[in-house]
Amino acid sequence: MGQSKLVKQIGELFNSAGRILIITHIRPDGDAVGSLLGLGLALQETGKQVEMVISDGVPQSLRHLTGSELVKNSPSGNFDLIVVVDCSDLPRTGKALLDYGVPDINIDHHATNQLFARLNLIDLDVASTTQILASHLKAWRLPLTKAVAEALLTGLITDTIGFRTANVTPQVMRIAARLMEAGGNLSELYLKGLVNRSYEALRFWGAGLSKLEKQGSIIWTTLTMADRQTAGYGGRDDADLINLLTTINDGRVFIVFVEQPNGNVKVSWRAQPGVDISQLAMEFGGGGHPAASGAEIVGNLADVRASVLERTIQLFSNNHQHKLDGLIK
Repeated sequence: MGQSKLVKQIGELFNSAGRILIITHIRPDGDAVGSLLGLGLALQETGKQVEMVISDGVPQSLRHLTGSELVKNSPSGNFDLIVVVDCSDLPRTGKALLDYGVPDINIDHHATNQLFARLNLIDLDVASTTQILASHLKAWRLPLTKAVAEALLTGLITDTIGFRTANVTPQVMRIAARLMEAGGNLSELYLKGLVNRSYEALRFWGAGLSKLEKQGSIIWTTLTMADRQTAGYGGRDDADLINLLTTINDGRVFIVFVEQPNGNVKVSWRAQPGVDISQLAMEFGGGGHPAASGAEIVGNLADVRASVLERTIQLFSNNHQHKLDGLIK
């Protein structure tokens, strides 16, 4: 099906539905929350009854966005339409959709998207899922209010790390300008989405930075449950430490291992342009983009770290004669 026909069909579904569920992935980032709120608030403006759900809730760093207080941890009741945004596979929504069957609409920009819905609007050439939404609001006859613009611009800012990624095109900047014209304050959203950190997050960073390790151009660190408790950090993520690691001059691939309360390990990979780590993430049950991917892996921290490092070094080390003896502690 051509994209224009697909966009039209999605618009028709939005128009005919009365009660709509919108959901995104666990451990949500700025693009996930921005997509959820941007689409949800726009639909509410047209009189739709919209329930917005994130199993883990909205991170503290994104609660300044209008509508964040409306986001629930689980859906309730029946819906005319179920929409999943910024999520490459259904399990990443958590358990919220277990009783709801196949979603109606899947809107995403991840190369590893599994096309799990009845209608899948996937665009790999954009910088964020919020860019897809911003591009089609007019076709869907949805309003671009100040609150919607702020949510969509937040997704664009955070997924491009402040317009620094290789997929930032003139079109990205034109959409950002349009969102600014609609009321999105770029400098304020940039500060709140990318720069400002809590005291606890910086303490958590300190634990990770003190354990940095390196093999050739592969750089990694580990964050344990004890590190989280000592720092007083309330999230289950790495507090965006992974993006700080990408500033290391001679690195090509960067990894952060985050021990989870359920006994699993969240693994985040980042890569410099020209290196594709998305297929590696898929090997471990995850996915994402060529330059930014992740997975949550069943197992204890030591075993997961050993297996991930072995495979990553095998694929990407610039020292093919590497030895793992003594490398993985």
